[in-house]
Amino acid sequence: GLIFYDTKVTVMNRVLNATVQRTADHAAPEITLDPLEIVGGEIRSSENSYFCQAARQLGCVPSSQLCVKLASGGDPTYAFNIRFTGEEVHGTSGSFRHFLWQVCKELQSSSLSLLLLCPSSAVNKNKGKYILTPSPITYAEEQLLHFFGQLLGIAIRADVPLPLDLLPSFWKTLVGEPLDPDLDLQEADILTYNYVKKFENISDETELEALCAEIASQHLAMESPDCPNKPCCKFTYLSLTGEEVELCPRGRHIPVGWENKDVYAAAIRSLRMRELQTPECMTAVRAGLGSIIPLQLLTTLTPLEMELRTCGLPYINLEFLKAHTMYQVGLMETDQHIEFFWSALEMFTQEELCKFIKFACNQERIPFTCPCKDGGPDTAHVPPYPMKIAPPDGAAGT
Repeated sequence: GLIFYDTKVTVMNRVLNATVQRTADHAAPEITLDPLEIVGGEIRSSENSYFCQAARQLGCVPSSQLCVKLASGGDPTYAFNIRFTGEEVHGTSGSFRHFLWQVCKELQSSSLSLLLLCPSSAVNKNKGKYILTPSPITYAEEQLLHFFGQLLGIAIRADVPLPLDLLPSFWKTLVGEPLDPDLDLQEADILTYNYVKKFENISDETELEALCAEIASQHLAMESPDCPNKPCCKFTYLSLTGEEVELCPRGRHIPVGWENKDVYAAAIRSLRMRELQTPECMTAVRAGLGSIIPLQLLTTLTPLEMELRTCGLPYINLEFLKAHTMYQVGLMETDQHIEFFWSALEMFTQEELCKFIKFACNQERIPFTCPCKDGGPDTAHVPPYPMKIAPPDGAAGT
């Protein structure tokens, strides 16, 4: 926390350029994607998604081939080139950016099961934020998580921000910071947080009985074995993926009482913290990331800085965009139609601005910083900067 973000990025960039493994005389690996597999927006099976098509083909490519130098003015060197079957695309930039955008949409949809919508979003807290799906993973899922980690590293080297909305707990675990059992639980699953708090704050047995009766009315509790009409909870709880889990050996047969209510609350909290950390999944993601960028770099970054470097800002800063805009062939910022253009953009919602950026450069987010720093005309810009506004190609007229 004592080092400025810009300073960290400078060091990080120097290390990334010193760890380049694919030199200019090596051709980039090429993958072929079939857009017809995902036609109509509904992916019939996850194997057809761009994510899985790419993971299969890049699984045979040594990761050293994907470690390229950072962009420093002009078009970046991309980790791999993409050909879309039956489509003719000029240059490599547009299809690569479109691929990353499409893959992030797939990851945050029901077609792939690697990410899970956080339970809090059901009650409008952290709406649309995702976490890694906590579950024992198969070998195939491990490969996909490894590829997901590689994509994070590839996006950092290409400086193309990924439009991913992940909870801070993901970035904390990624950079190796411990989770806060109160704050992170509340962020991810506020209903469980409130449930645990109720048990922790009970002051007498009557309150406990009332709470168990309330839970019984929601079909979560059973009758007590000692007093058949008295409702009680057992040492079980629902996992994030919806299965009933025993919180201790034979938990289904152990009722929650006054003596063990705190043990029960602590067991639920630790179940959720384990699920948020998902060590097996995170190990696979970190292994993938480590094959593209040195993991030691993460020790200097805070979780938020790692998110900014990988995903950029989720909103478009128009002042920043104005500073990185070039006017070509006799156009000036003071021309009437240019002023109309900016005032129109100022009326856009953030969602519409993202769509405008996607239309202009095939990615939804713009990087958090630009190597030129202040948008000067003669310094190095990395696409999508500068945005160019030119006069129309046609004959003069209205």
